Amino acid sequence: MLKCYKVCKFSFFIWILIFSSSILANEYFNQKEYNKAFPIVKEEAENGSKASMYRLGYMYMNGLGVKKDIQKASQWFQKSASQYHYTLDIKPKEDIEKLSFIQRVSNQIDPVTNKRKSEYTFKKMDVNTTETKELISSLENTGFYGLQPYKANYILPFSCSTNKYDNGDLQTEVEFQLSFKKPITYNLFGFNEHFILAYTQKVWWQMYSDSAPFRETNYLPEVYISVPTTKSIDEKFGLKFMKYSFLHESNGRAGYSSRSWNRLYASANWQWDNLFLSTRTWYRIPENKKAINNDPNAKGDDNPDIYKYLGYGDVKINYFFNKHEVGSMFRYNFGMGGKHRGAIDLHWTYPFFGSKNTFLYLRFFNGYGESLIDYDKSVTKSSIGFSLSREVF
Repeated sequence: MLKCYKVCKFSFFIWILIFSSSILANEYFNQKEYNKAFPIVKEEAENGSKASMYRLGYMYMNGLGVKKDIQKASQWFQKSASQYHYTLDIKPKEDIEKLSFIQRVSNQIDPVTNKRKSEYTFKKMDVNTTETKELISSLENTGFYGLQPYKANYILPFSCSTNKYDNGDLQTEVEFQLSFKKPITYNLFGFNEHFILAYTQKVWWQMYSDSAPFRETNYLPEVYISVPTTKSIDEKFGLKFMKYSFLHESNGRAGYSSRSWNRLYASANWQWDNLFLSTRTWYRIPENKKAINNDPNAKGDDNPDIYKYLGYGDVKINYFFNKHEVGSMFRYNFGMGGKHRGAIDLHWTYPFFGSKNTFLYLRFFNGYGESLIDYDKSVTKSSIGFSLSREVF
């Protein structure tokens, strides 16, 4: 009995020490005395405290009381992430469910929400190599008005086609793309899901002709939800998240040149170290047929046969090694419409004179659907220029 009492007394003493050190660490952290907080947090993390593991990762990521080390931050984030649901400031799922829907929506206005979303995304992705941790970090940094790069942003001063255009436009033109996204909500329903608005604009500019008109402009507004997978699926298959989207695409023109379509698509997004894979399938929302097909002013579907050329999905692959990035897109219609048609898009990027946000960009495209105006014409183009961001998925 005496022995049991001594053991209990010793255990109680140890528990008091641990609890006291935790309080002291919180006090130092809240007072921003990070140099004092760091050794206590580190000791608690090494002893198995999930809260301290995440806090230690946070301190390494932001250089608080210790030299900034993204790789160590990622390692501690992973250790703390049981089923990827643990974060420092986010309330547990059961607490979130106690809030009313209006309260949860109201919380999304807080700018801290986007910060939490970035921290979660950084923790979710594998950033064990220099290439991936720099890439993910740059994509998750909040920019102007909270906008972030979405697809690649590039300008290609020399884009040369082997095909002649029907209206006599030059075969050499300038091509550029602007693409950004704005996170709207994060973790609204307690699943670490992201609701995001995105916008992409592609332009083909006949800059080398006398009047220098825009030959074609495609507008792609989009709204989507990104839902991360569980830890078991992630570790077993490399599947990071699913994406469900509504995408509109049009060229803003009238008459015979008008092109537009609306799609619902789902994509699975995978990562294995420096290799990223996105598999996407879409469903075109039906439109009414034109009452009079040869009337340019008639309302209705401008391009009812577009599925015969673009099919119902595509596959994208990106790979990073050292400072290089190579990417590809493959699309195939599986013989729909009686003919086999597809497209391949290849590109390579490399930092321009060591820049972290400007890259030399080389691109090759062959097949159908390069632009809406020419979706039903096979195009072969080679381009060179610069990109200001890289695309992952």
